[in-house]
Amino acid sequence: MKIIIAGAGEVGFHLAKLLSYESQDITLIDTNKESLAYADSHLDIRVLKGDATSISVLKDAQVDRSDLVIGVTASETTNLTLCLLAKQLGCKRTIARISNAEFIHNKDEIKFSELGIDELISPEALAATEIQLLLNQSAFNNTYEFENGALIMVGVSLPKQAPFIGKMVKDAANIFPELHFMPIAIQRTGTQYTLIPRGDTEFKSEDQVYFITSREGVDELYKLTGKTKTEIKNVMILGGSKVGYKTARDLCINKFNVKLIEKDKEKAFDLADDLPNALIINGDGRNVELLEEENLEAMDAFVAVTGNSETNIMSCLVAKSKNVKKTIALVENMDYFQLSHSIGIDTLLNKKLLAANNIFRHIRKGEVVALTRLNNLNAEILEFIVKPTSQVNGKNIKDLDFPREATIGGVIREGKGVIALGDFKIVHGDRVVVCCLPSAIPKIEKLFL
Repeated sequence: MKIIIAGAGEVGFHLAKLLSYESQDITLIDTNKESLAYADSHLDIRVLKGDATSISVLKDAQVDRSDLVIGVTASETTNLTLCLLAKQLGCKRTIARISNAEFIHNKDEIKFSELGIDELISPEALAATEIQLLLNQSAFNNTYEFENGALIMVGVSLPKQAPFIGKMVKDAANIFPELHFMPIAIQRTGTQYTLIPRGDTEFKSEDQVYFITSREGVDELYKLTGKTKTEIKNVMILGGSKVGYKTARDLCINKFNVKLIEKDKEKAFDLADDLPNALIINGDGRNVELLEEENLEAMDAFVAVTGNSETNIMSCLVAKSKNVKKTIALVENMDYFQLSHSIGIDTLLNKKLLAANNIFRHIRKGEVVALTRLNNLNAEILEFIVKPTSQVNGKNIKDLDFPREATIGGVIREGKGVIALGDFKIVHGDRVVVCCLPSAIPKIEKLFL
């Protein structure tokens, strides 16, 4: 697959890095010589210096033969213009990164696809949506919904008192005969090793375990993991960034009590005008006294989304010390992900990773309709639509030639989520959720082609 990426910033570089592992033919375009030099020396890709909206540069990048053009520069206008030009010059598919979420909300009305822009992606909107999901499933530190919640992926760190510590997966399943969940990935505490569980895999204390479950299964998981479901109502947000604004706005719509702290006075006044249902406080969120004055201890959740990763992490640690139940920090540095559970913050979010995951599903072979990459884990979750020609069509799960590094988490049939076991027959039209290590992806994709 020939892919052109415009923008060698954090999203563009991260995307190029992930795609280069898949041996895709990638060209990275940017005006910044240093960014390109770094990408050229670290990745197996072609780099091209120039303006992504220059027709001569696009022709040099062989845009007429490209399968996909992705605009992820810092300029929304550049990304939209690039996609428009690329489509006219013969590119098959285009994706534009935007910061104005209004474009996404009104995409049916504007008909961007007719203009040559097939997909719009807003990292800020994705982060705000992810935060709301995490607050809705308060005891879990990672969530993802398939088909509007027909199946839900949740991640949880197993406490010592969890009923099935020391038991195998098949034993845990016997505790609840009406099985509504499936473990799909495990990371042992203190390791970077990702395990795809089987029936004889043992659950251990402080394992980070990811489950696929139905709506009914969420309550079972609360019991099984020893976690308590606590309603989150009072939320403090640190930082009036685009993510902070979108999160506060969405939470207010859903009747949460929101306090937002913003350091910049002018910005704080603007936010107060735009968010009449939130309490906007002008002050420095790094000031512990200010947080205490604003009743941090009474908060159910603390969300730090300033532009500084270290500020976000440290303020979340302060919130944890005040017994705030749920802490979420936005971080730019990918390396910080390895630290989240060991330092005690519930969830670290990264806009680059969210955007890359979203873009990734347009690059996969087969009918991949959703994809998410698990925080801290070297594993991916893919959702495939079964076609009449797919090798899995008409077969029972136990009869599939499925790699050891992969597992089927569940199946969505006619809008209803099913936790599918060995005797379940997969048929045309099913949406199958698969968790696998990167090494198994090519084999899995062939099964669904």
